[in-house]
Amino acid sequence: MDLRDRVLIAAFVSGATLALLAHPSPANELQVGDVATGFKIHDATETLHDYCSRDTEGRLWLALPSGARFELVTSTSDPAIFNPGDGVFHPYDGAEVRAALASLDFPIARIRAEVFLLPFPRRNGLESAAGAGLILLSPGVRPLSREQQHAEFIHELGHVVHRALMPDSSATTWGDYRSLRGITDAHVFAAAAAHANRPHEIFAEDFRALFGGALANYSGSIENASITRPSDVAGLKSFMLTLAGPHVEVSLGAQPNPSRGGVQFARPGSVTVMMDVFDAQGRRVVALAPWAVGGAVRWNWDGRNSNGLAMGAGVFYARPREVGAVAIRVTRLT
Repeated sequence: MDLRDRVLIAAFVSGATLALLAHPSPANELQVGDVATGFKIHDATETLHDYCSRDTEGRLWLALPSGARFELVTSTSDPAIFNPGDGVFHPYDGAEVRAALASLDFPIARIRAEVFLLPFPRRNGLESAAGAGLILLSPGVRPLSREQQHAEFIHELGHVVHRALMPDSSATTWGDYRSLRGITDAHVFAAAAAHANRPHEIFAEDFRALFGGALANYSGSIENASITRPSDVAGLKSFMLTLAGPHVEVSLGAQPNPSRGGVQFARPGSVTVMMDVFDAQGRRVVALAPWAVGGAVRWNWDGRNSNGLAMGAGVFYARPREVGAVAIRVTRLT
């Protein structure tokens, strides 16, 4: 890695605003194979340091674990960039990506993916993109709000989900989805159609709208305004949940919520498992031991982390250690 790259890394570490385009372009889907080795999020500094290098002509290349390589555009004055914005590239904020993942209301135990926050856009694909087990989040030329970052990431995650759980080879399942969604006309809704009419894109938007958190759904709309809103399609949410296989109906409650002190979680049944509490960035705060009493399983959280330090105000998520279990959101007040 040469001096220019070290200077670029230092610029990111020094506190450059991490964000995206003010109006992100429609995302593409990658055709580079499954590179997933677990659900990993690589921040822009890590991506630049560990996965990028320059060739003998000084061009910067991104090399993925799969072997796929992409040339990156390192200057907003490059002819490939039509709008130079404020003159610098703004990568995604890793904390926001992790927060969006933590707020997801979909069982992802079977999903494996690597997420790369790109320091610079790809020359032959300036926009964000997703493939099998892979998400590339492209920077923009102007800062993005938290809401836009959440929405774009969860949309891209929707592509990873349908590739993993409903691949194109599952013709019957796709047929059921098209019928349920009212997009059976192959002349209108096809892979080569306008972006909003592509079945993959409709699925990704449905995924964002039905399972993304509040920030991911800030707009209250989906890309294709001509079709029924996903929340108004009877049976759509349950259909998409069944793709993940049998999932745990935790019927989990939390009292009080919001709280200023401790919280007790409870659900009917006698199956006792540990429960993890995560912060809004997806980092585990503490693990809670269960106990069964009176036909219910309970967990107590005193509001402290595993080191015994009181957590401040914010949003947290609690999830039992069971395949397919869905997290419950908890708000701590000051």
